[in-house]
Amino acid sequence: MIFSLASLFTQLAILLVLLALAHKPLGLYMARVFESNKNLAPERFFYRMAGVDPAADQKWSTYLRSVLAFSIVGILFVFLLQRLQGLLPGQGTAVDPWVAMNTAISFVTNTNWQTYVPETTLGILVQMLLLAVQNFLSAAVGIAVAVALIRGIKRTKTDQLGNFWVDLARACFRILLPLAVIAAVVFVVTGVVQNFTMSTEVNNAALGVQQNIPGGPVASQEAIKLLGTNGGGYFNANSAHPFENPNAYSNLFSILLILVIPFSLPYTYGRMVGQQRQGYTILSVMAGLWAASTALMAWAMAASPTALGEGYEQRFGPAASSLFATATTVTSTGAVDVAHDSLTPLAGGMAMLNMMLGEVAPGGVGSGLYGMLVLAIISVFIAGLMVGRTPEFMGKKITAKQMKLAALYILVTPTLVLVMTGITMLLPEQLSNAPASGSHQFSEVLYAFTSAANNNGSAFGGITSSGPYFATMLGIAMFLGRFVPIILVLALAGSLAGQRHVPESSGTVPTHGPLFGSLLLVISVVLTALTYFPALALGPLAEGLSR
Repeated sequence: MIFSLASLFTQLAILLVLLALAHKPLGLYMARVFESNKNLAPERFFYRMAGVDPAADQKWSTYLRSVLAFSIVGILFVFLLQRLQGLLPGQGTAVDPWVAMNTAISFVTNTNWQTYVPETTLGILVQMLLLAVQNFLSAAVGIAVAVALIRGIKRTKTDQLGNFWVDLARACFRILLPLAVIAAVVFVVTGVVQNFTMSTEVNNAALGVQQNIPGGPVASQEAIKLLGTNGGGYFNANSAHPFENPNAYSNLFSILLILVIPFSLPYTYGRMVGQQRQGYTILSVMAGLWAASTALMAWAMAASPTALGEGYEQRFGPAASSLFATATTVTSTGAVDVAHDSLTPLAGGMAMLNMMLGEVAPGGVGSGLYGMLVLAIISVFIAGLMVGRTPEFMGKKITAKQMKLAALYILVTPTLVLVMTGITMLLPEQLSNAPASGSHQFSEVLYAFTSAANNNGSAFGGITSSGPYFATMLGIAMFLGRFVPIILVLALAGSLAGQRHVPESSGTVPTHGPLFGSLLLVISVVLTALTYFPALALGPLAEGLSR
């Protein structure tokens, strides 16, 4: 296959136009959703069933307890119903307990790491009523936490951040569900499968054999899988499967769905805090990182044309594959239309680096925005030190308390990734699950824990993770990588909301515009480079230089 720059630029141009058209309307709509005082009928029904008072705001600690309780119950529910699948008519046998545990944590944490073959392991009911539903709920949790942080930045002298259950319901009923319905219809039009038949036996006259053609409610799951930056495929081949992603139109539309909400949330942020230029600055940094990552991924693929073969999407070509691989790793999506294990070493390293950045370019639904806002607080602290005054962010003092929370936030995932990778590399019996050798074996293990701790879900396909060790270790990485940062973000939001507003002065460092945006971009990259460079040097860089 030949890497076509013309194809890459054409698809990029279409994508940029569509994202630009959606940015303000969708961002404005989401801001109005969370600032509204009205509740829709489905939301009121949900509040009655849950025993929730929608008018009651919550402290950050209460908001956090709601997030954790809701998510833990979700994990237990998904685990138990997988184990009970054998009792459901026509749904297959009970799922292995290690796989069921890993899958439950995976989908509730928005990771969607799949250590099983979906079309043979899970029935339609489990796929549709458990996993697809969790795709909505986990994405809504990310949006809710981001909105709580925005309120913490905006509000003054209060301990109230809003109501988690209200934010959850509005994110589901007013944002994710309507967009997913539209996306599902588009997918059906492009040729994605949507039925309720697990498989159909057909006679292939050309080959003279009987074939079982898999089916199911694929388009509806595909829509929220991408829109909510979830990534778990209905089929094992994920978005490389022709029933999930049949043609170039569905492929480009998939990339659009991955990026559209994360790239619109900065407008929501600017609107809710009352300073739109703040949102534009965050957007410009996200877009700059995404553009740089896309260019480097394309270069890494184009630089080794002889390596572009097995594992690549033959229908769309490497240009579309580089766009998809970048979009799915700079967000927490993890869906794939190319086998990441087949990427050239430098391209595989770029996919890892995208996740190591904290997936803030533009990141997952909600998680990308609150991750970038934490980096903005660190940036303004550094800028304040440069001018010799107490840092301020959006009229709030950034003191030792806020910096401790921000510093812990950026240390969580690197600690999980590097410690768990190091432990695994010391266990020869576990390394046999990564059958490659040398630098690529290390890359497979490093990629797995990077993907899990950053709640991405993609993998280097050579690794086997269904056994007790990897299922447990990756499950721990996914759980801690999701909820420890959320704990720190909500604590940060609470500490900011409790402060009074500090008027701007001549010494206040502006947190908008090209200068601050450049500082934020550099700090985002430098923090990642300093943390992960030794590990990348032992894996993809060493492998790439040896070829």
